[in-house]
Amino acid sequence: MSKTFNRLATLSVDQRWFVILLISVITAVAVVGYRDPHVLLQFIEQTDAGDESGSAVASDDDRPQRQVPNVSPFSLSRADVVVVIQGDDFFSASCARALRQVVEDLEDLDQVSSVLWMDAVPTLNIFGLPEPLFPRPEASANRFFAARQKALRHPLVGGQLLSSDGKTLLLLLSLDYNHVLADDEATTLLRETAEATAARFSDVDLRFQITGRVPAELAAIEAHEANQLKYQLIGYGMIFIMTLILFRGIRAVMIVAAAPALGVFWTIGMVRYLGYENNPLVDVILPVLVSLVGLTDGVHLMVQIRKLRGGGLSGKESARLGIQQVGMACFLTSLTTAIGFGSLTQAESELVKEFGMCSVIGVTLTFVSVVTVIPFACSTWLGRKIHVGLDSSLIDRNLGRVSVVVDAVLRRRVLVSKLAIAATLLFFAVSLTLKPDQRQSDGLPEKAEATMALHHLDQAFGGLEFSRVEVEWGDEVRSDSAEVLVVVSAVDDLLRAEELIGHPLSIRNLIDAQPGSGPPQERMSLIELLPPPLKRAFFTPERNKAEVMFRVQDLGIAAYGPVFERIEAGCAAIKQQHPHFDFELRGNAVWRWEHLYQVVVDLAASLGAASVVIFFVLAIVYRSIRIGLISIIPNMFPLVLTGAYLALTGYNLEIVMVCNFTVCLGIAVDDTIHFLTRYQEENAKTDDQDEAIRKAFTGVGTALIMTTTVLIAGFSTVMLSESRDHKIFATMGVLTIASALFGDLVFLPALLGRFARRQDPGS
Repeated sequence: MSKTFNRLATLSVDQRWFVILLISVITAVAVVGYRDPHVLLQFIEQTDAGDESGSAVASDDDRPQRQVPNVSPFSLSRADVVVVIQGDDFFSASCARALRQVVEDLEDLDQVSSVLWMDAVPTLNIFGLPEPLFPRPEASANRFFAARQKALRHPLVGGQLLSSDGKTLLLLLSLDYNHVLADDEATTLLRETAEATAARFSDVDLRFQITGRVPAELAAIEAHEANQLKYQLIGYGMIFIMTLILFRGIRAVMIVAAAPALGVFWTIGMVRYLGYENNPLVDVILPVLVSLVGLTDGVHLMVQIRKLRGGGLSGKESARLGIQQVGMACFLTSLTTAIGFGSLTQAESELVKEFGMCSVIGVTLTFVSVVTVIPFACSTWLGRKIHVGLDSSLIDRNLGRVSVVVDAVLRRRVLVSKLAIAATLLFFAVSLTLKPDQRQSDGLPEKAEATMALHHLDQAFGGLEFSRVEVEWGDEVRSDSAEVLVVVSAVDDLLRAEELIGHPLSIRNLIDAQPGSGPPQERMSLIELLPPPLKRAFFTPERNKAEVMFRVQDLGIAAYGPVFERIEAGCAAIKQQHPHFDFELRGNAVWRWEHLYQVVVDLAASLGAASVVIFFVLAIVYRSIRIGLISIIPNMFPLVLTGAYLALTGYNLEIVMVCNFTVCLGIAVDDTIHFLTRYQEENAKTDDQDEAIRKAFTGVGTALIMTTTVLIAGFSTVMLSESRDHKIFATMGVLTIASALFGDLVFLPALLGRFARRQDPGS
């Protein structure tokens, strides 16, 4: 292996035209990926298209399908925008006048195609006269009082469009996207229009908020774009400043920064050929992972080249010898990181599979960038003065003071080793209490209007988001059978027994609102009295299907996981009594429970797989099982410490957290491998194992402390973000990276001194 890196060093430094050609080719391919990846893929796509057969795939469902009438079902869940109105008393003459005018002015906007509110719900039977639920302003106080009670009892209004306490009212807006020319026309302009109208009625106090699908998506996109650009610039700026201070030389900083920057550029360009750029893990996490892993290796390589340059060697000799001494460690860090993330390709989630594949590509390209760009640049005129400031470096100047810590650790190696193992196991046990979680509002700024409105609706309505239980039956059951109503009622009762489920709605509620009473055998026929749009909102007899809708609060899948499990178990019990019926939970909250849970589980499993990979790779490369086992503790300690912190502070395990773990594992592995590689080299030169550990620290301590300082400074700036996800990511990053340095400077020397054999066989 050492011969390979000797040749690589010679190639990078002496064969400059080859390096320029290699960098140019990869860059050109990446540029094409940015501009139009189909240029290179067109031939393959045309070939594949020629092989495709045009035969249609037969449906697995052989049940004869009856034609469904062309009726647009009534819906409370398809609104593009939700206007949330808070007031003390909606049922008064003055408020009625103001509300009607607000609705009228909103409907007059070009971008608003319709407004659904409590005065516009359909009548509950085909024979009923269209009597408005909301009286005219000239109605008496008694009439308003009676209207309020009627509205709260109405199945489509009470708990759906009007809160149970009567103090929150919803307007459900559908947009005409042909007239939505700017984001504010679907958000703030709607609220401002409503506020301006309400302000004309001085005796009415109404407060407005905008939320719903479109405002939430726009808020998330705006926050993502603004925060991503803003805090990337701030973070990279802070990293640049800190690196400049630590290196005391602008040229060294520019060379070190160029390698990971080029690696990120190559990676994103190559990812576009795969079509994975819209994967949120690839879009957000991959550039951070690639840049930090590249920066860590780049700093280690640059520190070594600067030391050699400061020792009197020429630029070429320093670059050549530097890659020979550090290249092996850089290769191992890239190899272990690539294999660890490559294990993600075996996950069940497509998002995680794509992230794993792209991580392997990114880590590989960044390794190529580091071992070519830095030695090449250092051997040219750019590297003439990279050693300037070496003597005045803050870290190098004070490294002797820090080495006192290593001496103290070696004197107490047994105690520190026991403490390291016990602490890692303890924190690991605490971390296991974390439960996978995800919320609808994750990614939204905490103070965004859409977020605050969502939180209010959780309290007022039991949530804004809808999910449903779909009920299907076989042809053995007639669609007008009373058994359908019996089963739907059983599902409705099951949902109402759950505290976190808000206001179930089905044909049962609509039938119960009809005159009279009696058993299902008598009342099922009343469904024919419902207007077609209302009937088909929850019942499709041609498809042998009905559904029960319910509201879900934005509490996360950790809170709703047990609820959904009980609902599924309850539906299974109902099926035992009614074997011809099938049940299925549907909705975005259910999807998050089923799929995002698996994403979190897959990512978490990859961490375990990565630790196993690290053990085997290091054991093989260093030809020492002891070294492989020793490496596990300092690599896992920062992760389990951060996991224990999350568990003890009341967090659940979210995607952003597991992604952070994957990023920080790559960084922790880098530093550990650089330390172990130097230790192996020094251990082969001396009979004094403690001296080998001290020299290993002296050799890589500068780079370890420097990378940790720079990364903590970069992560700290993101803690100022308004995004909850960004704050969590930054806090975890600071804690994990700082504890990784502690593990490498305290636990790793103690473990080596206690368990590693002197001159353990190495590479």
